[in-house]
Amino acid sequence: MWIIDGHCDVLLKLWNSPDQHDFYEEDSALDVSYYGLCSTNSFMQNFAVFVPPRIPVGQRFLAAAQQIDIFYQKVLQDQSKMTLITNREELDDLRVTREKDDHTRIGAILSLEGADALQGEIAYLRLFHRLGVRSMGLTWNYANEVGDGIQEIRNGGITRFGHQVLGEMKKLKMICDVSHLSIRSFWDVMEHTDLVVMASHSNTRALCPHVRNLEDDQIRTLIQKDGMIGVTFVPYFVYQPANESNISHVIRHIEHICELGGADNIMFGSDFDGIEEKVTGLETTKQYSQFIHMLLQYYPSDLVEKWAWKSSYVFYSKAFS
Repeated sequence: MWIIDGHCDVLLKLWNSPDQHDFYEEDSALDVSYYGLCSTNSFMQNFAVFVPPRIPVGQRFLAAAQQIDIFYQKVLQDQSKMTLITNREELDDLRVTREKDDHTRIGAILSLEGADALQGEIAYLRLFHRLGVRSMGLTWNYANEVGDGIQEIRNGGITRFGHQVLGEMKKLKMICDVSHLSIRSFWDVMEHTDLVVMASHSNTRALCPHVRNLEDDQIRTLIQKDGMIGVTFVPYFVYQPANESNISHVIRHIEHICELGGADNIMFGSDFDGIEEKVTGLETTKQYSQFIHMLLQYYPSDLVEKWAWKSSYVFYSKAFS
């Protein structure tokens, strides 16, 4: 069974510690590595470009550009093994390759985690698109030029510039990632029609009351808009106390989304390499196989296959058409 993962922070680690990590090393210390992806039969991995808040505003575009350069130099260095997916044709070509039993070629999607790197410039959005970025989360946890993140106490919404950004994203057929948005920003985004939306790494607040998780009405709205919800393996989004989180708690979030009518809207967004603490049994991408095995004990294989890759494949196909 193939796997599509909607979020990881490999590029941040490679950028922070270029001499300590190697994406192609067989015993790489990265949570997500090429051989780790192969071992779990990965079909496609979404690579986030995240600019930490410590970076001065005027240097954020540069920091994002450096991470994208690392992606091309360190991840795409062997394009027979990792291939960038930017449109429907490339996605379909990858599937044809994989159906020929070639499990050594894995797709990669580039995304921006927060519009901070735009530095208030629409032109930078177009530049990132030309560099291969096909998805963007508008904020991280805090405010930037486009709107408020979930940890801003004032709970502001999308700014005038932010609405311009959303309009340009529609023209470019980019996916808008609503993970990390403030509640008001989330609903502002939902007012935009014809905008492809997803929450790449968020769980359900009904089961785990962390502010980064989605409320039931948000989940229902994402379902109505044919958006995807990337069930994440961040321990403190899975269960409280976080140090007691395990795979069964992750499955409960999946079950809750199903109860809300979202069985066709579930994918996985591990957040591997962006977290230090791990859910027991889901420490790296290599554990995906045992996770899928456990899901098959509770659900029929056709449903598990939807969550593993089929639903997100359909989602990306429509988004890139």
